[in-house]
Parts: sequence; C-alpha cells; structure tokens
Amino acid sequence: MCKPPKAQSLAQLTLLLFLLAACTRSHPNRIVVGSKNFTEQLILGEILAQHIESRTHKAVERRFYLAGTFICQQAILAGRIDVYPEYTGTALTAILKQQPGREPAQVYRRVKEEYASRFHLAVGAPLGFDDTFAIEIRAEDARRLHLATISQAAAYTPHWRAGFGYEFMERSDGYKGLVATYHLRFAEPPRIMDLGLLTRALKDKQVDLIAGNTTDGLIPAFDLFVLEDDRHYFPPYQAVPVVRAETLRIHPEIQQALSDIAGKISDRDMRELNYAVDGEHRDAKQVVATFLRRKGI
Repeated sequence: MCKPPKAQSLAQLTLLLFLLAACTRSHPNRIVVGSKNFTEQLILGEILAQHIESRTHKAVERRFYLAGTFICQQAILAGRIDVYPEYTGTALTAILKQQPGREPAQVYRRVKEEYASRFHLAVGAPLGFDDTFAIEIRAEDARRLHLATISQAAAYTPHWRAGFGYEFMERSDGYKGLVATYHLRFAEPPRIMDLGLLTRALKDKQVDLIAGNTTDGLIPAFDLFVLEDDRHYFPPYQAVPVVRAETLRIHPEIQQALSDIAGKISDRDMRELNYAVDGEHRDAKQVVATFLRRKGI
C-alpha cells in the first residue's frame, strides 16, 4: 500500500535519528551486511552475506530491508552495517549530488574516489550488471499504439496514470528530470508506492506507466514493455559493494571475498534471480545458495 511522501519522510527521519544515536565502530566479532527494501537488494545482500561467511568463516549478521539509499548510507556511516550493495549512478546523484555521467567507467571512478575521500568507504569492483531505471508500460499498450521509446509515449501520457517509488520522486536523476527531459504530463499526480508493488499495479491496470528496473524478472512474466530511453536521461547504474574502510582494516579477508564475486553476475543472471524470488516465490537464501554453487563461487 502506498505511503504519502510526508509520512515516508517522517519514517525515514525517525530511522535516521535512531541510526545516528546508535553510532558505533565496526564489529570485531561479526560482519553486518545490509540492503535496501526491494527484492534485488535482498538477493544481492544475501549473495554478499553467504559468500563472506563461506570465504572468511566469520559470523555474518543480516540487516536487510533498510528503507532506501539515504538510510543505507547513514547506517554504514554510523557503523550499524559494514557492507551493502549500491549502484554507481545512485551513489553519484543521490549521495554525492553530482550531475549524472554517461560513461560507466568514469562514473565508477568518480564514485570510488569520492566515497574514499569523503566517507572513508571503499567501493568494490562492479558485480557485473547494470540495473538502470526502466520506464515500463504494458506490452499490449506498446503493441496497440506502436510505441518503442519514451519520446513516443509522451503523446499518450496525458491520458495515463503513473506510479513511482518515493525515492524516484525525490532524487535528482528521477521524476523531475525525467518529465522535463521528455515533456511528460499525466492524467493525475503520480501514485507513490513501494517498489515491490509497482509492477503488479501496472499489470493490474491500477497505473499505466512506472519507473521500474531493467533487471526486474517480472517484466516478461507480466508481459510488460520497457520503453527505450532515447534521450539517454538515465546514467549507468553498475551494482557495486560498498564497505567501511575500518571494516576492511579489522577484517582484511573481506577484500578477497568481494573480489571473488566481481564481474560474476550478468544482467541475465540478475533477472533470473529476481524472477525466482518474485515470480516463483522461492526462498531467497536457497536461490542464492544454488546460484553461488552453479557459478563456482
């Protein structure tokens, strides 16, 4: 069920104050892995947790479903978590407040350097896939109206209802820039809802256009269509692990564990993993364990 922006802001502020009040150093006897509050992040957090457990033989605590980018950032700065998965484009625009770049290697380098100098956070090598925002409509609408790009869809959006996540509405690479770039108008103010509800809301015709993710396994399962970002609005969003520098000092073996999984998760892998959890309703821990065995990690 969607939550109004003000209620979302209050909830995030409350959690932030809790995190800051509980500020602590990295954990000498365990490693705490965090993640954001949607399926892909749960899977990535579980991949990090399981492989760190296997590689280091250290106790790993899971703190998943943190509210979003801002909360994860504050949690890792406060020492509440030691490592979590992030995306380079998100880090650049939402955290560093810099203009989005278009070259993946350049965006990664900027994020890595700034996170080290400003936050004492190490950004690991990319995990292998790029999960950019996907502007999605129902495939039946794309076929009926002969739509392929966001620019083409702009002629129809005044009659459509849109649905977006709260963070997408707030961030600099989100809603405001998207509608300005493509001159989009909608039939009513966008519905703000949890990320996990967006694809189903689109399928069930509660909304007509959403901002999802390209690695969402439900896109083919629900017969949805990703409109081409023909004006190249969205930056690259390579998935990367972010870890506290102090944690690496206390547990240097984590570095090798993170290196093991660098480049090992393709776009196709991530879509299949997401679908296994979202579409087939399989247990995330079992899905990840099977994936790691298959990859020989």
